[in-house]
Amino acid sequence: MEQYLQLVRKAKQGNAEAFAELYEKIYENMYRFALYTLRNTADAEDMVSEAVTDAFANIGRLRSEKAFQSWIFRILSNKCKNKLREYARKEEELSDEVMDSCGKEGPEDAAIVRKIFFELADDERLIIGMHLFCGYRTREIAEILGMNENTVRSRESRGLKKMAGKMEVCR
Repeated sequence: MEQYLQLVRKAKQGNAEAFAELYEKIYENMYRFALYTLRNTADAEDMVSEAVTDAFANIGRLRSEKAFQSWIFRILSNKCKNKLREYARKEEELSDEVMDSCGKEGPEDAAIVRKIFFELADDERLIIGMHLFCGYRTREIAEILGMNENTVRSRESRGLKKMAGKMEVCR
């Protein structure tokens, strides 16, 4: 853990190699999160790239070294949210792509799930995304976000219940 924090400190001081090493450690999870959210490989790559660029440009503003992962995932989450808004404005261009990538679910269901997911509170969305899309366990999420494990579990549960309730209303 101390080695990780040392990398973050170096990155905050403008060390590009340290930032690149941090990025290597979380790229796969960031990409998986963006891909699941957007269901488009090119857009997922673009959003990860934009999030990393923004994070590198603003890392000096990061308050706590321990918060690096949650901070960069929040940036990525916001980038994906903005991209989904763009999709909504270009619905006719998205329909074939969504239909291909959604398998048994229709494009309408996928769009509803995405919309509901991004209506969750930031902490719920981040916890659910890190767990479901990136495979982090409760203990890891709690450590990354600096939360109690029970808090992580309750916020994830609350977020999933909200999503289930909204899905029922939409059907």
